[in-house]
Formats: sequence, C-alpha cells, structure tokens
Amino acid sequence: MSKKETNLPLIGGIIAAIGAGLCCAGPFILLLLGVSGSWIGNLTFFEPYRPIFILFVIALFGYAGWKVYRPVEACEPGTACAVPQVRKRRQIIFWLTALTALVLVTSNYWIILFA
Repeated sequence: MSKKETNLPLIGGIIAAIGAGLCCAGPFILLLLGVSGSWIGNLTFFEPYRPIFILFVIALFGYAGWKVYRPVEACEPGTACAVPQVRKRRQIIFWLTALTALVLVTSNYWIILFA
C-alpha cells in the first residue's frame, strides 16, 4: 500500500465534503469574514448537487477505511502498511479527515445555531 493510494481517497473525500457543505458553510464563512449583503442568501448554487457530493464522501471514505484497516496479512512484507507505526498514523489521519468531512456534510443542520 503506497502513500499515494491511501491519500487519494482521503483527499477526494474532503473535497467532496467541501462541495457538500459549500451551500451552507460558504455563506456562513463569508459572514464571519465580514462580507455582508442580501445576496449571500442566494448562494445556493451547489444545493441540488449536495446528495451527489454526499455519496462521493461516503464512497471515498469507505474505500479509504477499507485500505487503512485491511488486515496486515494482506500487505506485502516491507511495505508501509506492514509497519505498525505507519498504520496507526494513517488510521489517526483517516479519523481526523472523516470527522472533518462529517462536520462539513452536516453543516446545513447545525450552522443555523450560530447564524
């Protein structure tokens, strides 16, 4: 398991999560930065594509989780996935990015509490 194989699904999952949260988190971030105006409420261009982005997030993080948590026996000896420290670090990175993706995907439900 090379580093490139593990990072691609995680990076893709975060990008898809940003796309899924863009309709709700985007206007909120603009308000936090001091940008205001009535036009901010119309920034819902990506809202129809939200379910597609969420499916991509689930698929990519499912694949990344399978790659990170597959049995050590499936790894070739001497590769990165066979080293316990590397496996543990990749698992921590996986859960941090999955938590970030969850926050972004669910942003339209909790962001109204702060606005």
